[in-house]
Amino acid sequence: MMKALLVAVLQLVLPPPSGPADVGTVTMHLVDRSRPDPWVATERVRELMVQIWYPARSVHGRERAAWVSPGVAARINPPDSGFELPDTHGYVGAPPAPGRHPVILYSPGFGIERTSGTVLAEDLASHGYVVVTVDHTHDANFVEFPDGRIATAAIPPPASPEEEERLLGKVLDVRVRDTRFVLDQLRRMPLSRVMDLSRIGMFGASMGGATAAETMRRDGRVRAGLNLDGSFLGPVLDKGLDRPFLMMGSEPADGEQDETWTRMWDGLRGPRYWLELEGAAHLSFTDFQVLYPQLGLPPEQVEPVVGTIDGERSVAVQRAYVRAFFDRHLRHRDGRLLDRPSARFPEMRLLP
Repeated sequence: MMKALLVAVLQLVLPPPSGPADVGTVTMHLVDRSRPDPWVATERVRELMVQIWYPARSVHGRERAAWVSPGVAARINPPDSGFELPDTHGYVGAPPAPGRHPVILYSPGFGIERTSGTVLAEDLASHGYVVVTVDHTHDANFVEFPDGRIATAAIPPPASPEEEERLLGKVLDVRVRDTRFVLDQLRRMPLSRVMDLSRIGMFGASMGGATAAETMRRDGRVRAGLNLDGSFLGPVLDKGLDRPFLMMGSEPADGEQDETWTRMWDGLRGPRYWLELEGAAHLSFTDFQVLYPQLGLPPEQVEPVVGTIDGERSVAVQRAYVRAFFDRHLRHRDGRLLDRPSARFPEMRLLP
């Protein structure tokens, strides 16, 4: 008699939010009919998916949202992978907490989905913010729409350094247009009654950080911005910003700072902050910081992308500083964590 083989499946998890509020979440399909899709010529309108994270009044009877949608999960996690993708700590459609809350937009890295910023987004929501995470269609690997269609990456690879520079400029411009369209739609969203649209911030990782900076330059509705380990691009490098901005990055691999960061620093005329997280790498500023180490891969595969810092510790440090920045500049709280080195968080260096 043959014995059935039991194969253990590893369940990936995200760290819970640190705030006092439960978190609700909803997704929305937005259609910009004023412009065609910039990457696929046959698509006559620009379609976007966004996800809203917010403090919930109650989560009774609600289910936790999956980290990615079902169609995307099937693409990135085949049945024989040996692991299950995580659930978030946001409850689908939970009623929002009363009051009007500051709003923060999030833009992910190039080729990455909005879900990569979940650990920061839902933590901010647990502390009383409404966070809107944006998928940039055909820039992200996969974007699933409510009817089950999945838009895949469609940006052509550059053929030369000159073409790469031009292409990155277009990517940035498309992302800023996407973001400004989302800003236009906030008043029309079902949750608009709990959004304080006089207090809007934005942050992003990698290309998303560059998007936050250039969006701030073009749109005065964004009062404070934050770049997580992204090189800066576009006119903002020359024109600078006159509103609060924070740059948070990893240690330079070769000991030399990103030249765009030193240029941007000189162009920041409002309150400015430059932070460096010891032991971090480029993807440390995404959910992959905690997910990759759970896969049991050898250090030589994990450390180049998420660094040597412990994943949950990295997330805790980032959450504290991201929240301190937005608390100071959207809520007029003291944000004293930004002023001097902290004994609680010795991994974070304040530069220059």
